[in-house]
Amino acid sequence: MTCASCVARVEKALKRVPGVQEATVNLATETATVRAESDVLDAAMAAIRKAGYEARPRAARPADASASARREGVEVLISALLTLPLVVPMIAAAFGAHAMLPAAWQLVFAAPVQFWIGARFYRSAWKALAARAGNMDLLVALGTTAAFALSLALWWRDGAQAHLYFEASAVVITLVRLGKWLETRAKRQTSEAIRALAALQPTVARVLREGAEIEMPIDALAKGDVLVVRPGERIAADAQVVEGSTHVDESLVTGESLPVAKAPGAPLTGGSLNGEGRVTARVTAVGAETLLARIIRRVESAQAAKPPIQRLVDRVSAVFVPAIVAAAAITFLAWGFAAGDWEQAVLNAVAVLVIACPCALGLATPTAVMAGTGVAARHGILVKDAEALEIAHRVSLVAFDKTGTLTEARPALAALVPAAGIGRDDALALAASVQSASEHPLARAVVREAREKGVAFPLPHDVRAVAGRGVEARVDGRALAIASDRWARELGAAGVDAMTHDVTRLTEGGMTVSWLLETQPQARALALLGFADAIRPSAAAAVARLRERGIARVLLTGDNAAAASAVARACGIEDVRAGLLPEDKASVVAQLRRDRVVAMVGDGINDAPALAAADVGIAMGGGTDAAMQAAGITLMGSDPARVADALDISRRTYAKIRQNLFWAFVYNVVGVPLAALGYLSPMVAGAAMAFSSVSVVSNALLLRRWKPHA
Repeated sequence: MTCASCVARVEKALKRVPGVQEATVNLATETATVRAESDVLDAAMAAIRKAGYEARPRAARPADASASARREGVEVLISALLTLPLVVPMIAAAFGAHAMLPAAWQLVFAAPVQFWIGARFYRSAWKALAARAGNMDLLVALGTTAAFALSLALWWRDGAQAHLYFEASAVVITLVRLGKWLETRAKRQTSEAIRALAALQPTVARVLREGAEIEMPIDALAKGDVLVVRPGERIAADAQVVEGSTHVDESLVTGESLPVAKAPGAPLTGGSLNGEGRVTARVTAVGAETLLARIIRRVESAQAAKPPIQRLVDRVSAVFVPAIVAAAAITFLAWGFAAGDWEQAVLNAVAVLVIACPCALGLATPTAVMAGTGVAARHGILVKDAEALEIAHRVSLVAFDKTGTLTEARPALAALVPAAGIGRDDALALAASVQSASEHPLARAVVREAREKGVAFPLPHDVRAVAGRGVEARVDGRALAIASDRWARELGAAGVDAMTHDVTRLTEGGMTVSWLLETQPQARALALLGFADAIRPSAAAAVARLRERGIARVLLTGDNAAAASAVARACGIEDVRAGLLPEDKASVVAQLRRDRVVAMVGDGINDAPALAAADVGIAMGGGTDAAMQAAGITLMGSDPARVADALDISRRTYAKIRQNLFWAFVYNVVGVPLAALGYLSPMVAGAAMAFSSVSVVSNALLLRRWKPHA
């Protein structure tokens, strides 16, 4: 594809395929994403071929892009060498020197450029006409052919004294090919982030088999294999440390700059770099299931998607080429009949055709999106789709979850108050048993405390999570529950009121409280649990950055008001909504959206409804898959300061989109009238058209210099 008109034609062809529900085509990535009710791959590719293009499944794309770029570079060089003898005499004439080549020699140099180097324009133009559509190549083919044919006609009429325009057609083709070559090189740089991520995956893994270390291709790895990772090696797949300890550099995957300590039981991310220690680790995910593979898919998906602003470009592109052909025809007739100068009429019509090629228009948005999502991914900010990237720059309020977002999500069991007649160790054993089947941070804190104290606990049965309230299970035949204060009071559990003083004491100390209940035959309290969670070191600074930008902040949490207020005060958040169920959080977000653009930041499965309800959901990377699936943006690290960074890269990317679209439209709004009025020669028009595409891509590439706030 060469321009926005090509994109519109391919999309139109795909949408006509039976079963296709949605089709999105991206000029910068040269990809089509199709959502369909059934397998329409063959039919979709056939439709694209009928529209005049070639297509293949994305997984089957060839790896010879560099060879193709070299070949195109050689053709551009040959075209320039053939054009040079035509241009130099023309430049010399401006200084009084007359060294114009004979007409026959001009034809010798111009013909290969027109019909060999320019053959791609004719092929593409013919396919466009066959599909009853237009594109950039049609404009170039019409314009250069007109200039070439005019030169032949003048030579035939006036002989050796004729003033010919072979150099005009040759220069236009050379400049357009040069512009496309530079544009292709620049587009490759916008996709550098994906190539950098893909390069993190080693090709060979060292595996422990029957006590011996063997090397095998990465594709042969399976879940359960035990990796051997030596100091300085990249980790071959997602795994869990079995033996040894080390520090791992995860910066290219998560954006975290400092090495992370790893001990037995700690997770390892495929593609991260091992530090000083030798470790063995059991593989937990391979191939497309690894975190690195999911990150690459997320970035590719975002780069292939279209932001809403692109719809305006699509509408313009649908009528652009026919309008420019009409404008060129009007220019030709106006100059011919009004001025009587048909030679100048042809040149001005050619200039209109050449300067109006809609390359820059088609590249303006996707190149900025590619560059923005790519640099964000390098710094641990994954954008799910281009729409999230576009909306995020307008966010005026950020709603934070508390646990795992502003706090470390590693709470400790700071207090355990047993009810009368219950031993502390007995209560701890029962609580740990109920919580042993849960991955919730509070559950892990209870289990960790029991193990550290050497308290044994039985396995639970019939475990069931109750969203926003707690978890229930059977332990040694007893029906037990770990319940929030709210749920305990809803159940009317006996003994809860008698311990109100303890609840007040713990919550005023900033603790989160839960109850250990026996729910049958009648609900009664067995113990009160108090949890303390450390606030993340960067939380206050992260909130302060939002305040400096005039962005409102609110804390939404299912925790009690006292614990929530303690965290909010420490972080500088004044608006606190506590004691919320998951559906309550979503309702509050919906209310806030009535007069603001809201971003919700969370990490847990209970945050998923609120993340989905917000204009932009931002999930912390250490959170659950449900949260990351519901969010438009995922922060691979655990630093809340990345929230402001995500909004910042969105703002800068959207600014680049607007700048690119402005210049793309200006080139045509200013250039077409100037060409029609005779102020631009075809050569100048060709140079301006080539420069427009290169400048738009180069402007987008400036985003690669973006760095998160230090």
